[in-house]
Amino acid sequence: MGERKYKILFVDDDPNIRLLYKTVFSKEGYEVMLAESGEDARKMVQENDDIDLIVLDIKMKGESGLKTLQHLVKEKGNIPVILCTAYSAYQDDFTSWLADAYVVKSPDLQDLKREIQRLLKRKRA
Repeated sequence: MGERKYKILFVDDDPNIRLLYKTVFSKEGYEVMLAESGEDARKMVQENDDIDLIVLDIKMKGESGLKTLQHLVKEKGNIPVILCTAYSAYQDDFTSWLADAYVVKSPDLQDLKREIQRLLKRKRA
């Protein structure tokens, strides 16, 4: 049997962004899970012990990504989290420092792909 696929949870309230992530990262060989809110993401993390990485939007309806990040670090601090947002200003927020990486959203997903690979490589080591 082959090597287990890495499971990535993408959290974004924009359905088009979720579809993009699912399409692109499934083709890259990852197992993709999607959540549309911080609340959904926290529930999925509690129900799935095998999530390898979380990509989390900051500005979402309901609970913000930064609030979700605080909960995730407290509950499951062993899962790397990448904050992925259209707003670079959040890098100055102390809460964002809890994340393992910070990527500004772009139609070009190269930065996000690079950070995912870097964190999964570090996790594997």
